[in-house]
Amino acid sequence: MASEREFDIVVYGATGFTGQLVAEYLVRRMSGDDAPRWAMAGRSQAKLAEVRSSVGAPSNTPLIVADADDGAALRAIAGRTRVVISTVGPYQLYGSPLVEACVSTGTGYVDLCGEPAWMRDMIDAHESAARASGARIVFSCGFDSIPFDCGVEQLQKHCVEASGSPARRIKGRVRTMRGTFSGGTAASMKATLAAAAKRPALLKLLADPFALTPGFSGPSQPNTLLPHFDPTVGAWVAPFVMAAINTKNVHRTNFLRNHPYGTDFLYDEMIVAGLGDVGKAAAEMIAKFNPLSSDKGPKPGEGPSREERESGFYDILFVAEADGKEAMRLAVKGDRDPGYGSTSKMISEAALCLAREAPEQGGFWTPGALLGDALVKRLVEHAGLTFEREPAPKAA
Repeated sequence: MASEREFDIVVYGATGFTGQLVAEYLVRRMSGDDAPRWAMAGRSQAKLAEVRSSVGAPSNTPLIVADADDGAALRAIAGRTRVVISTVGPYQLYGSPLVEACVSTGTGYVDLCGEPAWMRDMIDAHESAARASGARIVFSCGFDSIPFDCGVEQLQKHCVEASGSPARRIKGRVRTMRGTFSGGTAASMKATLAAAAKRPALLKLLADPFALTPGFSGPSQPNTLLPHFDPTVGAWVAPFVMAAINTKNVHRTNFLRNHPYGTDFLYDEMIVAGLGDVGKAAAEMIAKFNPLSSDKGPKPGEGPSREERESGFYDILFVAEADGKEAMRLAVKGDRDPGYGSTSKMISEAALCLAREAPEQGGFWTPGALLGDALVKRLVEHAGLTFEREPAPKAA
C-alpha cells in the first residue's frame, strides 16, 4: 500500500535549479504538523550531498541515486514513496520511464510539464494501467497550469453558488507579471517544435484546445492569435505564450469532472499589453515576438537570484460571462516570480496535497480536477497565492 511507504515525497531532479528550490521549500515545511518524510534523488551522489547541505536539510535526509533512463532504479524509487516530484525536463526527452515506474507501482506523481503532445502520449499509453494500479499522475503543477486551472475552477464554483449554473465563458487575462519563465519551459517548447518537425501530425494536436480530452471535442474557442482591444479590462490584449497548455488543462479538468462547466464551455487567455496607442503597439509587438528566437534568459539548470525571485509577482484576472454579459470576477495573485519562486512552492504543495488529502483514485489528472479546493487552501495558507473575488468596474 502506498500509505505504508517509507517516504511521503521523493524529489527527483533535486540537483537542478528548480529541484533545489523545491528541496529548500520542503526544508522550511518540515517544522509544522504537516512535515513530510522525504528524500532527494538524482544522478550524482556528490551533487545531492552538496544540495542537501546548501538548502539546510538535515544531514540524515536520504539521498537516492538513479539515472532518468534506468527503469529498474526508478521503479525502486517509486516503490519507496507515496509521491514523486519530477523536475527533470524536457519530459518528452527524460520523463517517460519515471511515469511508467510510478504507474507500475501505484505511486503518485507531480511534475511541471507544459508539453501537451507528450502528456497525451502518456495518457493514451498508461491511463488504464494507472487506474488499475491506483497511481495518480498529475501533470502541470507549476505556473503552467495551477493558477489558471484552479482559478477557473474556483470562479465556476462561485458562479454556481450565486446563480445555480456555471458560466458558459471565462476569460483569463494576465494583468501584470514580473519575472521570467524557467529555462526548462523554453527547452520544452523547443523540444516540442523539434518533435513536430519529425511528426507533422503533432501540429494538429498542439493547435487543438481539446487535445487532452480523448473522445470529446467541444465548440470552437475564441481566437486569441490577434491583438485587440478588450473592453473587459479596458486595454489592449495580446497572445499569451502559455495559453496553449493552460487552455488544454482547463478543458481537461472540465472533462475529467464530467463537464460541470458545460459541454459548450468557452475559455481563452491573453496578456494585457496596455492602454491607448501605446498599448496597441505593445500588443502588436507581443504578437510578433517569438520567445524561442533569442538565447537570452536562463538555460535549463539556471535561474534568477533570490532577490529577483522574491521581487517577482503575477496578477491574473478571470472574468465569467453569462448570456453575453459579465457575471463575476476573480483574481489570482502570486507573491514570487512565476517561473521559479512561485512554481517551486506550488509543486511542493501539490505533492503534499496528493500525499495527504487527495482521493485515492488512479488515473491521469489535472491539479484542478483531483486536488481542487484542498490544493487552493494549501496555496493560500503556505505558498503566497490568493484567490479573491473582485467587483466589476463602475461604468464611466
